[in-house]
Amino acid sequence: MSLFDQIVQYGRMIKFSHSVFALPFALTGAVLAATVTSISFRQIGWIMIAMIAVRSAAMGFNRLVDRHLDSANPRTCERELPRGAMSVISVGTFIIASSGVFVLAAHKLNPICFQLSPVALAVVFFYSYTKRFTWGSHLVLGLCLSLAPLGAWVAITGRIDFPPLVLGFAVLFWVAGFDVLYACQDQDFDRTIGLHSIPARFGLVGALNVARMFHGLAVGFMLVLAYVMELNLLYMAGVGVITVLLFFEHRMVRADDLTKVNTAFLTMNSVVSVVYFLFTVADLLLLGEWSNIQLMTGKL
Repeated sequence: MSLFDQIVQYGRMIKFSHSVFALPFALTGAVLAATVTSISFRQIGWIMIAMIAVRSAAMGFNRLVDRHLDSANPRTCERELPRGAMSVISVGTFIIASSGVFVLAAHKLNPICFQLSPVALAVVFFYSYTKRFTWGSHLVLGLCLSLAPLGAWVAITGRIDFPPLVLGFAVLFWVAGFDVLYACQDQDFDRTIGLHSIPARFGLVGALNVARMFHGLAVGFMLVLAYVMELNLLYMAGVGVITVLLFFEHRMVRADDLTKVNTAFLTMNSVVSVVYFLFTVADLLLLGEWSNIQLMTGKL
């Protein structure tokens, strides 16, 4: 295979396109942090590198750990490892390299990011095992992605504050909600093989109700953040758009019709994350207080 084909294959293995879920929230955490301290293009660059690297390591680890489960599942048996398109050694090397890039990026940001980088890796790697013993695995996945805005805030400010925790909870429940919808496809397989998930535990109707509750909590935490950060009408309008998007997402997935799960999972949720970022930035730029923000160019 050519180098380009290998890059495409690795990108396909880790679903690189799904980076759009967490990256806009990481950038949102960064711009919100910029309301309390200065921010540089150098920091933004390393945050993006860190986000892409840790997600790549986590996805590679998930594919490696789940390769035998994936080979037994008709929905996932054509993934790269189960069908032999990639080797365990090559994926293991990819995980180590991605983890190294993440730790390097954390080191370039500040000491606390560097010190916490092994903790972040431990959390995202741990997720891959949770479906083996708890139906709360969806919440653990949400926790993994909630580290994106929290980590970006720490990267800019060098400390953990209340606002990024609120945003982190919004991301946690948003991710858990759409992951429950996605897991509905594997309800029968999970029950047969003994894996744990909310659809397997509570059935499809129960799972859809739980997903709605999670997304309701996500919107609630977004509204709490508006109060905590003194955000304005544009931000609230963005939350309104997201609420409508989530409403239609749930209209697309029914217990008796799961044919639109992938559309709801990828399309709707990628729009949600981008909308949230754009409306937050627009609110800060047009209606917020940006007088204390200093964007400084610097070498990555």
